[in-house]
Amino acid sequence: MSVASIHPSASIHASAVVEPGAKLGAGVQVGALCYIGAEVEVSDNTVFGPHCSVHGPTRIGRDNRFIGHCAIGGEPQDKKYAGERVELVIGDRNLFREFTTINRGTGSGGGITRIGDDNWFLAYTHVAHDCVVGNQCVFSNNATLAGHVSVGDHVILSGFAGIHQFCRIGAHAFIGMGALVNGDVPPFVMVAQDGYGRPRGINSEGLKRRGFDAERIGAIKRAYRALYMSGGSLEETRGKLAELADGSADVRALLDFIDSGDRPLLR
Repeated sequence: MSVASIHPSASIHASAVVEPGAKLGAGVQVGALCYIGAEVEVSDNTVFGPHCSVHGPTRIGRDNRFIGHCAIGGEPQDKKYAGERVELVIGDRNLFREFTTINRGTGSGGGITRIGDDNWFLAYTHVAHDCVVGNQCVFSNNATLAGHVSVGDHVILSGFAGIHQFCRIGAHAFIGMGALVNGDVPPFVMVAQDGYGRPRGINSEGLKRRGFDAERIGAIKRAYRALYMSGGSLEETRGKLAELADGSADVRALLDFIDSGDRPLLR
């Protein structure tokens, strides 16, 4: 008969349920009225506040904090899901505030939802099936990802932002409060609400805070102007961006993002 594997230094509240087959590492803390399902693996020093539920198969890294009432690793909200084995993988040092929900993948969508390291998910945020979230992102209250969304590193989603399924959000992008995104957002771009969100320049302040110097930011601004303000077609813009990319790795990353997508850019 399968039993839970619990490190001796783990702390489990008397009212919590840890199913057979779960694995809890050193220093893991499971709070009152939590549920940890079978095939859930939790690495060292991760903490679950009260009323959290974690369903497997789910793998959670070390030093994560789930403040309370989080629903992690639930079945995907997809009518095509037929009970196939699908997973959720979470990295290290993430913070999940109250009522965060994160779903496992789907069989037709790759089978895995992935969360990187050092992210903040504030209250009522949602990550749907088959999403991939990078590192050091901030999801403000009620920010939501539909299925199959990809989010790069250092992205900020402001409160009540909503991302349509299959969209990509490039690294260092900033999505403003309440913006609804239905196209790919290139790296470094800032999106603000106007019905559906539209590009409104680059995330200059965020880039400065992360150590980008004036030369790098200037190159990104020139690329933004070529992409959004030149009035040319996307094909014409690609040629201009290719020229700018010769002297800027950041512009090269932006151009590679554009060339690798299947959905239209947000323009």
